[in-house]
Amino acid sequence: MTATPQVQTVRGPVAVSDLGAVLMHEHVFVLSEELRQSLPETWDEQERVSDAVTRLKALAATGVTTIVDPTVIGLGRNVARVAVVNEQVDLNIVAATGLYTLADIPDFFRYHGPGTMLGGPEGMTELFVRELTEGIADTGIRAAFLKCAIEGELTPGVERVMRAVAQAHLRTGAPITVHTSASARTGLIAQDVLRSEGVDLGAVVIGHSGDTADLDYLHRLIDNGSYVGMDRFGLDILLPADERVATVATLAREGFAERMVLSHDASCHIDWFPPGVREQIAPNWHHTHLHDEVLPALRRVGVTEEQLTTMLVDNPRRYFSPANG
Repeated sequence: MTATPQVQTVRGPVAVSDLGAVLMHEHVFVLSEELRQSLPETWDEQERVSDAVTRLKALAATGVTTIVDPTVIGLGRNVARVAVVNEQVDLNIVAATGLYTLADIPDFFRYHGPGTMLGGPEGMTELFVRELTEGIADTGIRAAFLKCAIEGELTPGVERVMRAVAQAHLRTGAPITVHTSASARTGLIAQDVLRSEGVDLGAVVIGHSGDTADLDYLHRLIDNGSYVGMDRFGLDILLPADERVATVATLAREGFAERMVLSHDASCHIDWFPPGVREQIAPNWHHTHLHDEVLPALRRVGVTEEQLTTMLVDNPRRYFSPANG
């Protein structure tokens, strides 16, 4: 008998068939960790945990069962803190491994590894594999997918992280999500690099693809085999909500619901903005916006319940299954 595929979550393994409705790109906390430690007046642990619990309970009340959290090194990842939140919320939270940089790698890896002064094996790959197979630090919580980023230029650091992620994928089978810039069309660059390492692009989400209405670009990403992340609903300052909705509806009509995943890229707390500014510049950028406003809007323009289920339930299941092409 074939074993039921499972995905690792903060609370332990969950059958892929039990993931339910999934938001494929959401954060609990995004922090500038060294600055947080240096400015203790900006952080109240109890308050932040309590606020996250309240926000995620509201999300769970919409019927969402799982969020996929691509917070990795470089974004202030602390899965032990997320676990404290998760103890109080009945929600699957899927953790990531990888490294977020838009330019250079951390100095920790600068002088050793392929092409460096000291040479040797790629330490990032070893770290990513360990976090996927053994656990993150001493928490026992295993990551279930890989994350890398390319915003603009393919810098040597960005490329090195991407190739390390690809190698960890090849060793473990864990799927990949890439932060990209739709306006700079960097999803195509990411696909080229990952494909050159032997990655099956069917195991890749090209994140933030929904920041553009450029159908030619989106068709190219889909034709190459990847999922496109229509995953920044609420960030209307980057692309108005009606254009995001219209783009998803058009692709669904064209038969591409099986290649789209939906989300917000929202956070319970992100310290990149002064207090109150996020709410002012992006009032809809929160975890329940999709169910409150976007899904009704998609239905009004002809997206069917079957297509919504494909994007929210079926595609995430396939992404986290061993045969995820």
